[in-house]
Amino acid sequence: MRLGFNPHKDVPQDPTEFKHQVVIPVYIPNQEGYFKDSFKNFQLCLESLFLTCHNKTFITIVNNGSCTEVKAYLNDLFETQKINELIHSENIGKLNAILKGLAGNNIELVTISDADVLFLENWQQETVAVFNQFPKAGVVGIVPQFRTFGHCCGNMIFDNLLTKKLKFKPVQNVEALKKFYYSIGWGDDYNPDYLKQILTIENGNHSAVVGSGHFVATYRKELFTEIPTYLGFKLGGTSERYLDEATLPYGLWRLTTNDNYAYHLGNVYEEWMTQEIQSFQNKENSIPELHALASFKKVSAFSYYLKNKLFIKFFNKRKYRRLFYKFIGLPKTMIQKY
Repeated sequence: MRLGFNPHKDVPQDPTEFKHQVVIPVYIPNQEGYFKDSFKNFQLCLESLFLTCHNKTFITIVNNGSCTEVKAYLNDLFETQKINELIHSENIGKLNAILKGLAGNNIELVTISDADVLFLENWQQETVAVFNQFPKAGVVGIVPQFRTFGHCCGNMIFDNLLTKKLKFKPVQNVEALKKFYYSIGWGDDYNPDYLKQILTIENGNHSAVVGSGHFVATYRKELFTEIPTYLGFKLGGTSERYLDEATLPYGLWRLTTNDNYAYHLGNVYEEWMTQEIQSFQNKENSIPELHALASFKKVSAFSYYLKNKLFIKFFNKRKYRRLFYKFIGLPKTMIQKY
């Protein structure tokens, strides 16, 4: 039976004090073989996050079926209020775990990160700066990568093709770019021109790299107003495409900071990772002011098809891509192989 009236019924939620959410799904089923160093790297990931984020950051960790040691570690972080939200589940897949973390709040910006990311100082401040400088930014990454303009950026390139805002510029942090590709197991036999020039977009005195990766990136929360309840892949498949394509139905852009503000650690621990964290300054991180985000709505089916399907079909052909490189100002010696 029920007796009396629940005093919380029909009471509106208080506005949140938080400015930024970080969602990290983690799957470390054991500490052997492939996962031998994963727990240590995950601890470095969180330590770097605690040291570099401001105090209005809401940290959500989704334990996606990890081992007992990881679960105990996370429980301790939650009990000591190092993290704000902890969700335990069996292994339901990476993106399904992310979807769990996205629900239940209304924070304007949400960073979705892998569990092997080392955050660097000022990553939040520089992320917010890009959102402020580019009102059509829907996703902002913090690790520049090779040729990200070739993935889910058709709408942005189409919109700016004749504006003179798209420009190839020298890579700002060559060593960090090399380190990223080393961290994912690449050799050094890639095109060396990728380390020299990168496609950017300008807005007045500001610029950002065109495109973004997805292992760590910040999204406008409104992109997830309508989220699926389930995706049928534990990793890869259509799961990564869901995040990559989130901006396209709304005509928003994928961008990345010019400089590097995170490292990918992978599954092998190296001494430099600890040294990097030890180099951080012991300071209170400032809370960047996010300008009012412009409202957006879904683009028409025709516009979506024109920019993201038809235009891309031609843009991906080698002869048209070379014309684009020439038109945008890629050095002539690089055009044939870039």
